[in-house]
Amino acid sequence: MYYPYLRAKQNELIMLRENAGLIAQADIHPIIEPVRNNLNPLIKALVALLDNNCNFSIILNPNCGDFEHGNEELIHRLNEEEILSKANVNLALILDNNMSLEDVETFLNQYPDKKITLIHYRFELGRELAELLSESLQSFTHIFIEKHHKKRYRKMFRSDTSKRVLINDGFNKMPNSKYPKQEHFSELHIMYEEEGMNGFGDFLINGDEYSESGGPAYAVAIHLTYIDKDDDDDMFIKHYVSNRKDSPADPGGKFLEALEKLTNDNDENIFKSSAYKEFHKLANRQHFPGLGYVKKLSMQHHIELIADFLS
Repeated sequence: MYYPYLRAKQNELIMLRENAGLIAQADIHPIIEPVRNNLNPLIKALVALLDNNCNFSIILNPNCGDFEHGNEELIHRLNEEEILSKANVNLALILDNNMSLEDVETFLNQYPDKKITLIHYRFELGRELAELLSESLQSFTHIFIEKHHKKRYRKMFRSDTSKRVLINDGFNKMPNSKYPKQEHFSELHIMYEEEGMNGFGDFLINGDEYSESGGPAYAVAIHLTYIDKDDDDDMFIKHYVSNRKDSPADPGGKFLEALEKLTNDNDENIFKSSAYKEFHKLANRQHFPGLGYVKKLSMQHHIELIADFLS
């Protein structure tokens, strides 16, 4: 099963809402970290997922964005909208190096009848945590961020009653002007069972590094993941970068430069997703919809690609 990790910015939430049917059909389980104190878009996206019978995890202690230093408003609104009581919803807790065992125990005691997702993100008390969880009757999904927790740590949470999911950050984030034409993205979709995992995940084309907003775009880049059927279904990513890279002027024109490279790419490995087809429609109209929309299409393409692979 695929577990995409999303920081819940506007375009991420629109992508989830518009693709809720596909996400449900493909049995994809999004992990959603709220980062904006305007909660209306989040609620709309979560309701759309629930209306389509999607399973997802909602993080209740975000460590990025507006709720980094307090989650009372978030918890209140999710309870008010009756989100947390739904059977499809896992309640997720980020376990970082600021988290104590007492904090974890308090969280579990607060939600004794809920399915729990634990996100291991630089947590240092693995052995003690495994012992604590062994005494619990709750159902756990363990999300391991690969670069922070290696095999010996992950092995401590092997259990017949728990799921274990490995998330890899396949997106090598850099200034748009520096992206190569293509590079390797991930092999987890074909290797996660070899790692003893029940599922795999990634940060889509966003990367794990969180930022409130990007700086001025000296270049525009469009990112498309693809699966190479001639290379044992390994996954790569193409970066279509504008020709001009010397100033932040004319992002619309630079987008069309990058878009021309995408539409001229005849690589048969590129999955013809609805997002990919939308890029071609934009090229035919010579229309720049804004960088946020472009990013949304790239995320949607990645979701569609993995849904197709899993089918």
